[in-house]
Amino acid sequence: MQEHADQRPTALNIPLPTLGGKQLWTDHRWHMGWRLQQNALTGHWRVLDRRNIRRAWGTRRACERILQQQAPSMDLPDKHAIILLHGLMRSASSMQPLEQRLVQERMGTPILFSYASSRHPVSAHALALRELVEGLPPDCRLSFVGHSLGNIVVRHAIGDWQKQAARPILNRIENVVMLGPPNQGAVIARKLSRIGIFSTIVGRSGIELGPAWEEFAEHLAIPPCRFGIIAGNVEERLPKNPLLPSHGDLIVTVDEARLEGAADFMEVPCMHTWLMNDAAVQDAVVQFLRLGKFSAGGPTTPEEHGPEDE
Repeated sequence: MQEHADQRPTALNIPLPTLGGKQLWTDHRWHMGWRLQQNALTGHWRVLDRRNIRRAWGTRRACERILQQQAPSMDLPDKHAIILLHGLMRSASSMQPLEQRLVQERMGTPILFSYASSRHPVSAHALALRELVEGLPPDCRLSFVGHSLGNIVVRHAIGDWQKQAARPILNRIENVVMLGPPNQGAVIARKLSRIGIFSTIVGRSGIELGPAWEEFAEHLAIPPCRFGIIAGNVEERLPKNPLLPSHGDLIVTVDEARLEGAADFMEVPCMHTWLMNDAAVQDAVVQFLRLGKFSAGGPTTPEEHGPEDE
C-alpha cells in the first residue's frame, strides 16, 4: 500500500505559478526545461514546467512519474549542455543574462542549475548537480560556467566523480569557466564567521569557504579539462575592502581566484556581484567555450596561473 501511495501525487495538485525555485529549492532532474526540485526545509518535491508553473508536488517517486509523463524526451536541441551555477545566497535568475547571451550566440543548450546554497553543505549541492548531469542524455558533451560558490560545487562534483571512477562522465566534460571563484577559500568568510549570525545567514556552505576550508578543500578537484578563470579587480575604481588582504572584486581577491592548471586567467574591473552581467565577461565566456581562451590573442597573462607565493 505504501509503495502505491508513494506513486500518487499529493491531493490538490493544482498547476500554480511559482517564483521558479528561489533560495529554498534544489534541482535534481532537468528534462527539456522541466525540473524536478526538492525543498530544503520541508523535504518535499515538486515538478516545474518551462514557465515555472508547478505541475506536481509530493513524494519524489510520484513527481518523477509526472515528469516522465509530461516531459519524456531527453534529447537536447544541441548535444552540448552548458550548465550555469549561481553563487551563495543567489538564485538561478542571477545567471539568466548570461544564459540569454549563450542562446543568442547559439552556444549549446544552457541549463540553469538552482540550488539552496545557504541551506546545505557543498557536498549536498554537488550530489544534486551530479544527479542532474547523470540524468542528461549519455551522449551529450558537458561544460560548466559557475559564479563564486557555484565553481566550488562543480569542483566538489568532479572530485566525487573521480572517486567513483566515473570516466564516462568525466570524459564528456569539455570546459569549466569560473567567474570570481574562491578557489583558495575566502578570507572574508573566515573573518565574518567570528560574528555569530554569519553561519545562520550563509549556512554550512559559507563556513566551508571560511574557517572549515582546510579540511573541506581536500574534497575539491582541479578540473581534468580545460578551464579558465575570470577574476574581478576594482582596485582603481573603488576603495579596497578593509576585510580583504589584497585587491579583488570586494568579495574574492584575485589571488583567491587562482588555481593551478588554468588554460587562461583574466582580470576585469567588475564587482563580484555583477560579474556574470558584464559584457566583457560574457564575451570572454563565449570565446572560451569556443576556443579555450578568453581572447583571440591567447592567454591574457603569461603565468601558470597557480596560487601566488605568500
